[in-house]
Amino acid sequence: MIDTFRSLHSGSILVLPNAWDAASARLVEQAGAPAIATTSAGVAWSLGVPDGDHLAREQAIALVARVVAAVAVPVTADIESGFGATPGEVGDTVRAVADAGAAGVNIEDALHDQPGLRPVEDQVARMAAARAAAPLFINARIDTYLLGIGPEETRMAETLARARAYLDAGADGIFVPGVVDRDLIAELVAKIDAPLNVLAMPGAPAVPELAELGVARASVGARVALAAYDTAVRCARELFSSGTYESLAASLTHGDLNAALAGNRA
Repeated sequence: MIDTFRSLHSGSILVLPNAWDAASARLVEQAGAPAIATTSAGVAWSLGVPDGDHLAREQAIALVARVVAAVAVPVTADIESGFGATPGEVGDTVRAVADAGAAGVNIEDALHDQPGLRPVEDQVARMAAARAAAPLFINARIDTYLLGIGPEETRMAETLARARAYLDAGADGIFVPGVVDRDLIAELVAKIDAPLNVLAMPGAPAVPELAELGVARASVGARVALAAYDTAVRCARELFSSGTYESLAASLTHGDLNAALAGNRA
């Protein structure tokens, strides 16, 4: 599965509508996805905790194992900052994710207990530990644009410096969420010597245009999970206000979801 997943980053753009549990993973697979990516935010919410390094490693790994068991395509797991305070603990997480059957991981450089990004040398040590732990596809996430780090005119240089450092430490791909400007995306593609992953979101170029720009991978992060939870909120509010059921009209049926999960024992 690892070689298969790695090969998906060349040729046609790899489109990943992120899943957060076994059912969403199976539905995304049946919609035509050649691989499944989890969303750390969606996973955390589904398990009752906020996003941002609050989820216990054991819970995260168990979820990865359930998703892997539910689908027949490669799975890449969003493991936030690595579920560990030290590089060694990040390596332990990556090893456990590999043992659960995943083919890749996302590791981010944002700090959640304070503003800003992790120092480059610290993140490099974490990437190196992840690389030594397992031969998974490591997608190194750089949050300069997503979090608006530093003056706007410095973000490209900072992003490229971090990308080079992370690739030198063993990362296979670079993920720069928050970039929607066509020219910035083209510059990232031209100057990063690795597959580039961007966040497909309102305001960003459509997938065919991202492919024309040379983007290797487009994912949607937590947005599918947010849309699902938004439906839950709208249905509940309608029931408690007008008492009607219009929000329930367009939905999968009980039979649809049962059929999608038939044979799954995850």
